[in-house]
Amino acid sequence: MGLFLQGVWAGVLVLLRTRLVDATTGAVSYGNLYGVLLDYVIFAVLIFYVLTIGGIFVLRRKRPDAERPYRAWGYPVVPILYILTASAIMLILILYETQDTWPGLVIVMVGVPVYLVWSRRSLAST
Repeated sequence: MGLFLQGVWAGVLVLLRTRLVDATTGAVSYGNLYGVLLDYVIFAVLIFYVLTIGGIFVLRRKRPDAERPYRAWGYPVVPILYILTASAIMLILILYETQDTWPGLVIVMVGVPVYLVWSRRSLAST
């Protein structure tokens, strides 16, 4: 049922239209709400992907003897290329899609104090 509702919601977001007016030229363009939401989310998601891939390097340095049931293909070249590419995409998004990128970043940053409060509570209860 949840998957069905998610599909319906995604359909609504794709069908809803947004009207954008360029402040300098007055030109009107149309888009859909899904595209705007995607711009919100993509920047935040890329931050976490880069941090995850960066974790490979941290774990290999801090715990070189740990069991590795899964190997990173092409290590270290492929993970470095991924980090560089994702960082370039984030830079492009922040420069050219600023209006739609900043809200996603703000949402992620609001989560930082929430995480800190939550982690302190969990440490206090143990």
